[in-house]
Amino acid sequence: MGEWDSGLLTFLKKIYEICDEKSVAVASDGLPSGIRGLLELATAVAKRETGREAGEDDLLTRVGNTTLEMKTSAGEMVGFLGEAFLSFLRLLTGKARFRRSDFWLLVQEAGAQALPIVLLINFLLGIIMAFVGSVQLKQFGAEIFVANLVAIAMVREMGPMMTAIIMAGRSGASFAAQLGTMTVNEEVDALKTSGFNPIDYLVLPRLLALAVMMPLLTLFADFIGMAGGLAVGVGMLDLSFIQYIEQTRTALSPKHFGLGLIKASIYGILVAIAGCMHGIQSGRNASAVGQATTSAVVYGIVFIIVSCAITTIIYSILGL
Repeated sequence: MGEWDSGLLTFLKKIYEICDEKSVAVASDGLPSGIRGLLELATAVAKRETGREAGEDDLLTRVGNTTLEMKTSAGEMVGFLGEAFLSFLRLLTGKARFRRSDFWLLVQEAGAQALPIVLLINFLLGIIMAFVGSVQLKQFGAEIFVANLVAIAMVREMGPMMTAIIMAGRSGASFAAQLGTMTVNEEVDALKTSGFNPIDYLVLPRLLALAVMMPLLTLFADFIGMAGGLAVGVGMLDLSFIQYIEQTRTALSPKHFGLGLIKASIYGILVAIAGCMHGIQSGRNASAVGQATTSAVVYGIVFIIVSCAITTIIYSILGL
């Protein structure tokens, strides 16, 4: 017992666990003081990790804890929105400081680099909508109205929404991971120490980039979705190319495009807010960055669906 290493500690800890299971008392008086201290430390850690299970809290306690967490999250969200709004006001007055090169890089990442996946998903979406619509419209001999269905649905609702969901999983998650990693590496603290406002320097260019690029991506998504409908109409419904194009042209108007692009801009801002907010508020370890990224995608999609419902109701009330 004069010389020992971690092997003895592991052996004794196992004995303690077995004796604890069988309710057998263990006398540790004869052990060296050093190993007694390490055993106490190891036992204390084990008890702290496993001594209280989440399921031990009753329902009322869990509801209360969840309510308090939601209250805290709501307060942090309102605070972040306020800071972002003030940052936008500083931009209008020329007082916001951020690197223009970073902004153009973010525009490229949120625009041109995202275009292939946006085109692919929306092309397939147009095919799906045309196919499902044709199955029903065939019963009435109204296959030609597949063009109306696909065009109006893509331009007003599905094009902006699907593009926004793609960007939430792509750019929103990217923003959260980037800013979360910067928080872990204390780069955000370094900016504050150097006199830079992190909201101006990091969040504002991301908000602007996504707000600018979302309408452009949505326009591409609209046309490629209608191209998917055209493929089904010409390939499966025996409609001529000219007939389908003319029917689509008569179904659409600039108003439809305008309403869809307004939604796209709103979605872009919400996705950027969700990603940047969770990135800036991330904890200082790898697990926290992962949680922030997940939360950014979830919150972004929820924001998109809720705002879609609200804007659709407003459009309906206004007769648009």
